Amino acid sequence: MAAPVSRRSAVEPFHAMDVLAEANRLKAAGHDVISMAVGQPSDPAPGIVREAARAALADGRIGYTDALGLTDLREAIAAHYAEHYGVQVPAGRIVVTTGSSAAFNLAFLTLFDPGDRVAITAPGYPAYRNIMVVLGLEVVEIPLGPEGYLTAAQLSEAHRERPLKGVLFASPANPTGAIIPEAELRNLLDVADTHGIAAISDEIYHRLNYAGPDVTALALRPDVTVINSFSKYYCMTGWRIGWMVLPEELVRPVERVQQSLYISAPEISQRAAIRAFDAGRELDAVKGRYRKSRAMLLKRLPELGLRIAAPMDGAFYAYCDVSAHTNDSMDFARRMLAEAHVAATPGLDFDTVEGHRFMRFSYAGSVADMIEATNRIERWLAGSR
Repeated sequence: MAAPVSRRSAVEPFHAMDVLAEANRLKAAGHDVISMAVGQPSDPAPGIVREAARAALADGRIGYTDALGLTDLREAIAAHYAEHYGVQVPAGRIVVTTGSSAAFNLAFLTLFDPGDRVAITAPGYPAYRNIMVVLGLEVVEIPLGPEGYLTAAQLSEAHRERPLKGVLFASPANPTGAIIPEAELRNLLDVADTHGIAAISDEIYHRLNYAGPDVTALALRPDVTVINSFSKYYCMTGWRIGWMVLPEELVRPVERVQQSLYISAPEISQRAAIRAFDAGRELDAVKGRYRKSRAMLLKRLPELGLRIAAPMDGAFYAYCDVSAHTNDSMDFARRMLAEAHVAATPGLDFDTVEGHRFMRFSYAGSVADMIEATNRIERWLAGSR
């Protein structure tokens, strides 16, 4: 008898990961592939983080922790909010998670019931949509304008059409890198509060802001749910370690669900992450390299007919309109990988309606690789005419 397959599992694939798999296959076959497909820093975790992990291994006491996470790490995260944002966040409202991915699961499960309508943006990170579909939520995708971020007016309009239970937004955003200005963020949170819409702020690209200081939603309204991670700025993707800041009334529900779904985040990663906040000099040097690649791409991509579709103010992405070359970004991505050996992500990951006209290019790799990638794309496009 064939195993039954649930309807809820019929979500779109994460095309960025499919592109990465093909890129890895080509690398294994001996091809020199440059990846601009996934949001993964090319630098390793900071030295003091790796040293803390080695010390934890030598100690040998690695096991389950409290479901909410190690007290020392939660206190370090609370101190980070005070130092970086000037915001006082009690450690008791912080939950350590197995990456931001687990945090999204926990937020959706504890804030919403099946059938609830939750708004996200288009374009937006595909895992939002896919996790919500699996959990039986009704996903409301709000198309973004040229500013590249969700506005209070757009949220109000979507709620007027049919009431929303929640809204999730990211700033800086994936795939665009756009940042919600502080005044607009305040208006957005005010609209959510007025209409009883639960707000989730994805802040995993904080500290990768090239236009000004970071503004956490917690500085404007303390009762929002904030999700962050050590993956991006801190170069700890594979360590699977993130965190949530929750309204007080949500801490115990999240703890209960965490106990059954994940037990706790990996202790070795928790113990290592405590030191991540002390690695600012090393990490800012990495950010400096992203800044150089960003400046280069702002010039080079439009020269190649790849129009930048939203402000690249944060993160490490360029979201480009490729309609000057193709109306099928999936085919464009496949051919560019096979023929130019440059991997990038088709826009269909981020926008199921308009994504066929767009591509996302990640500049999380080395500056030299980003320069070489654009040179390869230029030669490839010239040869394709």
